[in-house]
Amino acid sequence: MSGKEKTNGSLAMAPRVITIPAASQENTRKLRVAAYARVSSNSEDQKHSFAAQNAYYSKLITGNPDWELADIYADQGITGTSIDKRDDFLRMMEDCRKGRIDRILVKSSSRFAHNTKESLEAVRELAALGVSVYFEEQNIDTAQVSGEVLIAMFAALAQRESEAISERMRWSYRTRIDKGRFSTNKAPFGYMLADGRLEINTEEAEVVKEIFDMSLQGESISDIAKRVSKMDIPTRDKTSYWQGSSILYILHNEKYAGDCLLQKTYTAQELPRFRKRNLGKYRQVFVKQSHPAIIEREKFERVQELLKRKRIAFAGDSVSTPFSKKIKCAECGSTFRLKKVRGKNYWTCMAHEKDVHKCSMLPLPEEQVLQAFLRLYYKLKYYGIGVLTQLISDFHAAKTGSLLWSENIVEINKQISDIASQERLLTQLKQQGSVDPDIFISRGNLLAERRRELKLQKERILRSEEDHTIQQTQDLLDVLESGPDWLDDFDEQLFSDLVEKIVVVDNEKLRFRLLNGLEVTEKIERTQR
Repeated sequence: MSGKEKTNGSLAMAPRVITIPAASQENTRKLRVAAYARVSSNSEDQKHSFAAQNAYYSKLITGNPDWELADIYADQGITGTSIDKRDDFLRMMEDCRKGRIDRILVKSSSRFAHNTKESLEAVRELAALGVSVYFEEQNIDTAQVSGEVLIAMFAALAQRESEAISERMRWSYRTRIDKGRFSTNKAPFGYMLADGRLEINTEEAEVVKEIFDMSLQGESISDIAKRVSKMDIPTRDKTSYWQGSSILYILHNEKYAGDCLLQKTYTAQELPRFRKRNLGKYRQVFVKQSHPAIIEREKFERVQELLKRKRIAFAGDSVSTPFSKKIKCAECGSTFRLKKVRGKNYWTCMAHEKDVHKCSMLPLPEEQVLQAFLRLYYKLKYYGIGVLTQLISDFHAAKTGSLLWSENIVEINKQISDIASQERLLTQLKQQGSVDPDIFISRGNLLAERRRELKLQKERILRSEEDHTIQQTQDLLDVLESGPDWLDDFDEQLFSDLVEKIVVVDNEKLRFRLLNGLEVTEKIERTQR
């Protein structure tokens, strides 16, 4: 074998080496970062601070190549003691639940919450969702193990400051009450305020006297309210129609006898703070003859005794039934209420009962409602199951078709992206000194507001696709399939599981609205009373 052949043989056996480049890291998803800002005052300085925080976070987030601006959430000019009143905070939490945010930037823990309990609940939920929160002033990052403990400390300080202010106000109120100096900031009907003191309003006082006289003459509260409404004298809150509750308020109010009971209500110390009736929790002060009386004391006490006897007499008449607040009038929109007539139950339109000229709907015997439901159940059991099954199928098909709405979502996302580009350009011009600071803030606010409007529009479209009707219809189907074949008597549980409300269409028809929104009409046969 020649040398040339050997060489060719060795070349044929040489291995081929192919270099595979490292995978590109450019496709790694950026961190979706949001910011939350809040100011607690409506002053001009605070409004400037509100705008400045928006501009600051837009620049900070868009300036980081590893970050993507998810959104900037901001609540302005409202109290921080309750999360329920902070719309953007709630919107931010909902976006986190939907997986749209990875990290949240906050200037200070006091801007996040003034309530330790709510603050920790929010942080814990965010941590469970994989969302971290960074508080700049305290340099706290909840991604770290010790972050939550520190948040509790800072949030407690913020809450303590808020509670200290509230306690000073309560101390001021108690001091004035103990000295009998506490004055109301709103005069009851029949009085007017003059330098913080109650003085009699002569015209309204005559109405008050008539109300007490009518009560002593045995007229019902509703009849008194009707008669006073016809006098064309507005209530204390300037409404023309008097409710029974307004009459009762006057008849029970000790101020008309010239006395004043202080600390009838109080503000709860626990958060959120609500006004509550003082049923013995705090000391009350009764000031006799604190202002001119409209009603003689003896007459006032006789009315109190009469009202007390009526409460005892009617204490057993208040009965809750499965139809309570569920029967509505198609003619006037009023609710039907239960009324006993010669031992039988009737449901009457409240507007018709007050004035037959306002509504012509006649009282409805309860027995007719019971029989109508029994007929409805029979029809649903034997004919409705197939209808509901087909309805569920139709709903699924409609929901699939609604995906065409995604064209709107694409357009909104494009507009949001354009706004982000404008914000980045605005930030660059600001850094170069090409834009006046006031113009930067003003333009930045306009862009932020437009972005927020687009986000809300997108949210509404997405919510419109989250139809609960399918599940509600499936629930109805389950109830019917597991229910009895026939109902001899009314079943309260089945009624509650199937029916949302009953609309009295006219004096011959009822319309049952099922829990999924489906409506079925049943005829009724009225009997002469």
